[in-house]
Amino acid sequence: MGFSHSGRTPLALTLAVGLATPLTAAGPAAASPARPAAVAASATVTGTLATGLDSPWGLAFLPDRSAVVSSRDDGTIWRVPRGGGTPRRIGSVPGSVHDGEGGLLGLALHPRYPAQPWLYAYTTTASDNRIVRMRFDGSSLGTTQVVLRGIAKAGSHNGGRIAFGPDGMLYAGTGDAGVPSRSQNRSSLNGKILRITPTGKVPAGNPFRGSLVWSLGHRNVQGLAWDSGGRMWASEFGQNTWDELNRIVKGRNYGWPTVEGKAGRGGFTDPVVQWSPAVASPSGIAVAGGAVWVASLRGQRLWRVPVGGGRAQAYFSNRYGRLRAVAVAADGRLWLMTNNTDGRVEPQSGDDRLLRVKVS
Repeated sequence: MGFSHSGRTPLALTLAVGLATPLTAAGPAAASPARPAAVAASATVTGTLATGLDSPWGLAFLPDRSAVVSSRDDGTIWRVPRGGGTPRRIGSVPGSVHDGEGGLLGLALHPRYPAQPWLYAYTTTASDNRIVRMRFDGSSLGTTQVVLRGIAKAGSHNGGRIAFGPDGMLYAGTGDAGVPSRSQNRSSLNGKILRITPTGKVPAGNPFRGSLVWSLGHRNVQGLAWDSGGRMWASEFGQNTWDELNRIVKGRNYGWPTVEGKAGRGGFTDPVVQWSPAVASPSGIAVAGGAVWVASLRGQRLWRVPVGGGRAQAYFSNRYGRLRAVAVAADGRLWLMTNNTDGRVEPQSGDDRLLRVKVS
């Protein structure tokens, strides 16, 4: 993706709504077949939860409603109190190496935490991208185990989002690491969404015998989430034409590098929504209030996409800068992470920050 621009207004705890952009091919902002307009929604920043975060990337909630945040560049993990406050360092991931867009990326807690006291991380090492898990007692990190190794790394297209699904399995979005042909190669872990047991095995029910691959044909998956019906969604960086929001179905092929965006071509699954990279570069996603919320980097806005169809709406356009992650807290509000200290733009005083967002 190209660099974004840093023109922003000072932080304000009020709504900044972008135009509700029809999903049509009429202009460069967004494209998809038109659908009936959705009921307008609101999103309002109601507070700042943390400031001074350095190159934040991953975000995961603990049972007490506090959160852990990863720092991509230095491989550290921080804990943010449930009501916000000064982040506290809880440790670092052994062997994590910052390389371009690589480093310490996604985080996920075991779904039975703390009975299963594991914090999972997707990280870049000197030789590969891998998933590790660390014993975590809530205040410090302990023993580290490798769950999956051998995902090819590069200066870009590393993927990195991990999340446990409703089935208790761990899902991981990977990138093609700069070699597009990997995305169509079922023997490669790159350019895929992977489904893995919590200990790194191939689960029963995967679509290809003996394989961790859940779906293929991806360029650089950055966000994973499930709606109330158990349907899986994923955001994906395109190349120069279309970024994507996909509904992921077991065993489907999403086209890269043969197609980018909607093609209507047999054998490939089209995205639900596609955007010009200038208004998207979609990263983390979350589902709340009947919609998928998409944090956008280059686009510097938060997109709302109704799960039942309708218009995509943009919020906070160019107000808080690059947006890396969004997650739903236990109270139904969103935690929204900025990403202005990753070397792409000039950060503001206080960056990077976590914002609390009320949606309705």
